Amino acid sequence: MANLELYELEGCPYCAKVKTKLDELGLDYESHMVPRSHDERTEVKEVSGQTGVPVLVDPEHGIDGMAESDDIVEYLEETYGQ
Repeated sequence: MANLELYELEGCPYCAKVKTKLDELGLDYESHMVPRSHDERTEVKEVSGQTGVPVLVDPEHGIDGMAESDDIVEYLEETYGQ
């Protein structure tokens, strides 16, 4: 089973888009809620080098911190889709 982690923000439409794709593909993931303030998002910055969300981590496939919801959705479809 996938060992995915998603850094997200409550109410973020881009994060919701990624979560919908994760659910469609039946993938389990660990959610990390980030603070609303970009200045306080140290954890996601350490992972991805930036403070925006969503950010996906997939250590099984060498993904250390993929940003951009469209890129994440495409990656999930290509990697875990049928």
